[in-house]
This record gives sequence, structure tokens and C-alpha cells, in this order.
Amino acid sequence: MRIQSAGPPILMIVLSWPAGATPLLQARILPEEPLAKRATYGARPAPTKGALSNRQHEMPNHPMPVHGSTFIEAIVRHNTSGTSAEPDSTPHPMLTGMKGDWMVMFHGAGFVADVQQSGPRGRDKLFGLSWWMPMAQRQLGPGTLTLRTMISLDPTVTGHRYPELFQLGETALGRPIVDGQHPHDFFMELAILYDLRVGDRGLISFYAAPVGDPALGPPAFPHRASANENPLAPLGHHLQDSTHIANDVLTLGFAYKTMRWEFSGFHGREPDEYRWDIDSGRIDSWSARLTLNPRPNWSAQYSIGRLKSPEQQNPSEDTLRMTASLMYNRPLAGGNWASLLVWGRNLNLPGSEVFNSYLAESTLRFRGHGVWGRIENVDRTNELLLGGRTEPPGFQEHFLARVQAYTAGYDREFRAIARLATALGGQVTLYGTPALLKPVYGSHPAGVALFLRFNPSPR
Repeated sequence: MRIQSAGPPILMIVLSWPAGATPLLQARILPEEPLAKRATYGARPAPTKGALSNRQHEMPNHPMPVHGSTFIEAIVRHNTSGTSAEPDSTPHPMLTGMKGDWMVMFHGAGFVADVQQSGPRGRDKLFGLSWWMPMAQRQLGPGTLTLRTMISLDPTVTGHRYPELFQLGETALGRPIVDGQHPHDFFMELAILYDLRVGDRGLISFYAAPVGDPALGPPAFPHRASANENPLAPLGHHLQDSTHIANDVLTLGFAYKTMRWEFSGFHGREPDEYRWDIDSGRIDSWSARLTLNPRPNWSAQYSIGRLKSPEQQNPSEDTLRMTASLMYNRPLAGGNWASLLVWGRNLNLPGSEVFNSYLAESTLRFRGHGVWGRIENVDRTNELLLGGRTEPPGFQEHFLARVQAYTAGYDREFRAIARLATALGGQVTLYGTPALLKPVYGSHPAGVALFLRFNPSPR
């Protein structure tokens, strides 16, 4: 049923949580109808100001369902990271509350995970990961204004990393991180968005963020439906979606029917290892992205960007990044099935060294159960041989080997605390190690992760 809210235009804040949580709302995709006809479904009173509700509410003349009837509606809801897109049918269960003319929402995820790894490079660790996103939205003039913040308590991870075999990227204590994933910054996003409709099928969008996500790559791994039951980052993160935390981001977007073009300027240097502050800098990098959502269950994107001096260890090198991805979501009774294919490519400049990554992942959610898998084939550099030691003078990063990773996981959601959805789960990762690296990593390195996941819930 469509619900038409009464009263003045409102700003909607949507709270959604990782894909494994049992959806609280299941919205049918309905064809567009004239407003006069939609009104015959009956209006319901808005929730009490300041109260939270899991009801679905729509802005007058601009319906904003849990998952959209059109690509334009999905864009205006801004449920994904930055300005990226998922299939229109992707469910986003949410808590919503009215505060005057504003609709507010909050969503996020927290993990307490224990990782155990085998082989000479294997490490064990108990740690916590999290991200939390409050958002507010209202009608302002002819368009829709959205204010969004995302914070993370990842900086509390000890040692500036958690263990992940064959992972590379960023620094800790002045040395490159090897066989580990860096924590996210406390401020993951501080953004203002404004969307202006052009007729019934067009949209012009503006995005400004001291900390945010430029138009480069697919939705970031913690936020996409195909990955957010998996607590660990993909090995190809720094070839696919690592710019989801960038500084001084400006994005202009144009959408028409099922197609969107976006152009971004931003500061290209990756965040430093001091995770509690904001790393501002001049706009010196750019990106462009084309997104197609031809059918409700499909979304594809191609993007390209030039990052100015992204790595602190190699400040004289720029990176030309290209990504392409295809996402599919299939709604199911009591859940959904979300899948993703990604190719990411970094070209180091001026050295012309090329690195590729390939990823396939899928998550099936049904009646409180979550089952997922991830397969990766990723180029690794000679930084692996450093083992986390300081780079020697004159060190040049170059291709070393290609590594495979195969992950399978399962979790089960249960209700132990009011208004908190909790899941207990685990996953196993097996690695394909090239002969060159077997003396360093062993013949059959593997990793196991056990975790508790927490998500806000209205129940």
C-alpha cells in the first residue's frame, strides 16, 4: 500500500542496516500513478514529532518508499554510500521519525569479530568494527535537501589494523600496512546533498562533503547489500572503492529516466593514520561515473578517476583508476538475494605499472538467515615482501604476483535486546598462493572469522 503523508513537505531520514538483518518493511514496486489517484489509497497521520517509527512515509508529490519505483526516487532517498547506486529493488529497512518539517533516520552496523589465520604470516585478533549514519531530509524550495553524517569507532582498533592475509594499503606507525586492513576514520562522511527535479523524469543533484565519497567505483563494501554481512574488507579494496572516504568532495550529477552521469572533484591523498581528525586539502583530483539502472533488479556503473598522490609512501606517484561493476538484486519472501561483479584497475603514473582486481560476491537473506560468498583474483605488489617493515631508500612498488581468495559465511539473527537486531555468524577464507609466495605464506594459508553483528531495530 502507498501511504500519502498529510501536511507540509518533509525531509526523510532513513535508517537501514546491513543486508543480513530481517527486513522490517517489504515494499512492492508499484507503477507511477497520478497524485489524485494515489490519494484514494488513504492518508495516514504522520508519527508524533520526535518519535521513531518503521512506517513508510512519502513526501507530497515525491513518493519515497523503502525501495523505489524508479531510479530517480532511489537517488533522492540517498540510502547508499556517497552518491552511488544499487538496484532500485534493493530493500532498505529503516527507522524514521518526524521532527517538524524534517524526516530523520539512522542506520548502521557494529561487529565484534575474532579472526584466526594460519601459516607463517597468520595473525589472530579480537576487535570491533562499526559505522553509524544519521540522516535528515526535507523539502527546501523547489528541491530536496539532505544532511548526512557517518561516523565509525574503528579508530579504537589496536595496532592501527586488523589481520587479513595478503591485504595492502595505507600506513600504520609510519610503515606500510601488510597482511592487515586499516581501520576507517571516525568521520566517514559529513555531507550536504540537494536534488532538483526536472520534469517527471530528470534530476540535477549537488553533493558537497568535507569528508565524503566521490563518484568513483561501486557502493563501498560496508554499505552494499551483497557484502555487508561480511565484516572483512575485500583484498581489492584499494583498486575498487577505497575513495569512499575522501576529503573536500564536490559532485554534480545529472539523471534522466534510468541513466545518471556524475562528475567529482576532491582531494586525492588517502586519509592518514591519525583516524580521529579530518584531513582536508585542496581539490586536486577528479572522477566521472556513468550509472545505468535499466530494470528494478539491475544496476551497472563505469567510472574513471585520477587521484593525485594518494599514497603517503609514494607521494610522487598519481593513480589513474577505472572500475566497472554489475549488481543484481532479487526480492524474496522474507528476504532478498544481492550479487555483485566488480573489476578495478589502477595505473600508476608516471611509471605505467598496471594492477587489476576482480571480485564476485553474493549474499542471500531469508527469514533471519544469511548466507554469503566472495571470490577474488587480485594483483599484489612487492610490498608483501616487506612484511610491514619500513620501505628502504629508493624502493619502487611493482607487480609481484596474483592472489586468489575464496570466502563462505553464514549467520543467524536473533533478538536478545530490545530495539537491537543481533546476529551470530562466521566465515572461512581459503587463499590461492602462487609458488613465489609459498615460502613466505605457506602452501595453504586460511582464515576464520567469528563475529556478533548488531543493528538498530524498531522492535
